[in-house]
Amino acid sequence: MFTGLVEEIGSLDGVARQGEAMVLNIKASAIMDDVRIGDSIAVNGLCLTVTKVHGSGFSADVTPQSYRHSNLGLLKPGSRVNLERAMQAGGRFGGHMVQGHVDMTGTVRRVTNEQNAVWIDIVPDKPDLSVYIIPQGSITVDGVSLTIAETDGDSFRVSVIPHTFEATSLSGMKPGRVVNIECDIIGKYVHALLGSRAAGSAGRQGITLDTLAANGFV
Repeated sequence: MFTGLVEEIGSLDGVARQGEAMVLNIKASAIMDDVRIGDSIAVNGLCLTVTKVHGSGFSADVTPQSYRHSNLGLLKPGSRVNLERAMQAGGRFGGHMVQGHVDMTGTVRRVTNEQNAVWIDIVPDKPDLSVYIIPQGSITVDGVSLTIAETDGDSFRVSVIPHTFEATSLSGMKPGRVVNIECDIIGKYVHALLGSRAAGSAGRQGITLDTLAANGFV
């Protein structure tokens, strides 16, 4: 489990590819004081397992599944990546509950400034998951915990404070960039449980007006 509070911006020191399988060698320093083989580290919001610890950082495997559902396949030597170690029990929960399981990627449509804030507009590549993207809800973009400010059906906007912008790879955001997106886990579970209950023995899919009426809600 992670919180979406990036601890360090690392860089890709090297990558070995075999089809859609990858081994990433990531250069890092601030997070390395207690990293061990088998630890979980979120790399651009994707939970990876440390397979090797070396003087300049660590190595991790990327499976074809992770390759297909994230932006890690676009990384090149020198690419900057957001890094966060798994949350410690008893630690402060400063962001929101993040699994490190990327739901989809998205494409940055626009980056604009408003006084001390930076607005980033993102178009998700899976419109059917937009049910989880709601104003004032939580979302993770490349491993950064953010609050959704606005949605317009096919995109959403986040407003980034100066510290977050400068302390993460969000500072390199430009239109066309592909980012990893993880929706709020609580919203996903609630939607799945309510959808299953509403389906019932009649085989209905999701909550309908008829279901609400039958149960006295409307």
